[in-house]
Amino acid sequence: MRLLVGYAAGGPADTVARLTAQWLSDRLGQQVVVENRAGAASNIAAEAVVRSPPDGYTLLYVTVSNAVNVTLYDKLNFDLMRDLVPIASITRSPGVLEVNPSFPAQTLPEFIAYARANPRKINMASAGPGSAPHLYTELFKMMTGVDVIQVHYRGSGPALPDLISGQVQAMFEAVASSIGYIRAGKLRPLAVTTATRLEVLPDVPTVGDFVRGYEASGWYGLAAPKNTPAEIVARLNAEINAGLADPRMKGLFADLGAAVLPGSPADFGKLLAEETKKWGKVIRAANIKAE
Repeated sequence: MRLLVGYAAGGPADTVARLTAQWLSDRLGQQVVVENRAGAASNIAAEAVVRSPPDGYTLLYVTVSNAVNVTLYDKLNFDLMRDLVPIASITRSPGVLEVNPSFPAQTLPEFIAYARANPRKINMASAGPGSAPHLYTELFKMMTGVDVIQVHYRGSGPALPDLISGQVQAMFEAVASSIGYIRAGKLRPLAVTTATRLEVLPDVPTVGDFVRGYEASGWYGLAAPKNTPAEIVARLNAEINAGLADPRMKGLFADLGAAVLPGSPADFGKLLAEETKKWGKVIRAANIKAE
């Protein structure tokens, strides 16, 4: 079996995918191989799965980017909701608004006050147009009225060193990528993007504590080509949910700052539809275009 991941090896999506693949390999008694098909914000991997036989042997590791791409790209060669069958959600991955330690704001309210008093003076890093850090920032701007400058990088990898060195002042980034720098004192967390506080950052408030209704997070799940037999979907869903209930697996995910997200195929389909609608509104309002 092949599990296609639309990102390079070593990133947060790839890490969670490999944990998932190993669990499925052990449970199914069959090797599940992670295949990295990076490019076009995961569209290359998605299209490869869409074009695969619906036999359960080729699966897509779905991320929030797939929902974003529905609106971000003017023309795709597939329809996410029509051409893929949701199998299971796996984890929800929170983001964190973090700043360089030299930045004057110590709290989120201070950050908002500083941004309002100094429009377009804060440079915020992004992992590229349409990336989660970009969209989290645009949603934040819409809900607070602040005006900051987005500095786009080719991924979080090159953005984080510039944030640490002070070339940019702030960034919304995945907790999994940032937790080591936060613990080392190289970055200061101001707030997490989820609706509730995180076990790995228990003293850090949520953005929603100060910006009512704000919630943003990444998530991961599995999907198969349309017409995949219902019994295959049901079996894979059951095995994924068994992994999410396993204490060892839950602990491994928690170490990455991720919370397990069990549910039925229909639950995952609902999440896909809701996230597509939510980020579509942000993309249209901010007039974001794919590059």
